[in-house]
Amino acid sequence: MQRKIQKLYEEGTFVVAIRYYAYKVNLYLLGQEYVEVFYNHKHDRIDKIDFLNHRHTRMKFYLDQISLEKIA
Repeated sequence: MQRKIQKLYEEGTFVVAIRYYAYKVNLYLLGQEYVEVFYNHKHDRIDKIDFLNHRHTRMKFYLDQISLEKIA
């Protein structure tokens, strides 16, 4: 997890943050891929870092705020 965090913060570009249930989800662009970071406020920790699933219903939250042209 620590290596993922370091790579993302050194090489990634922050795109947008959304609220999703108990999480603040930060979306980053890393190379040609989008990556989500799930931050748990209650426990003050990152619970998950994963590539964006373009078919997940969470996409509507991103698309309401920005245009993700590279996703198709």
